[in-house]
Amino acid sequence: MTARKRGFAAMPPERRREIARMGGAAVRPENRGFSKDRALAVEAGRKGGQASKGTPKRTPAERLGVKGPAQ
Repeated sequence: MTARKRGFAAMPPERRREIARMGGAAVRPENRGFSKDRALAVEAGRKGGQASKGTPKRTPAERLGVKGPAQ
C-alpha cells in the first residue's frame, strides 16, 4: 500500500510557492528581522536568557505528575 501525500506535499508546486511568498506578511516591517536592528536582537536575546534561567529542571516523571516512591 502506497502512502498518500498529505498537506503541502499534496499541493501543486504553484500553490506552495504562492503560500511561501506570503510568509512574514502578518508581521509589521519594523519587527520582521533582527538582521535589520542589532539592538532589537540583543534585547530579545537578553529576555530569552533571563526567562530560561532559574527554571528548575524536572524529571519526566515530575512533568507527568507522578510522585516518587513513598518513604
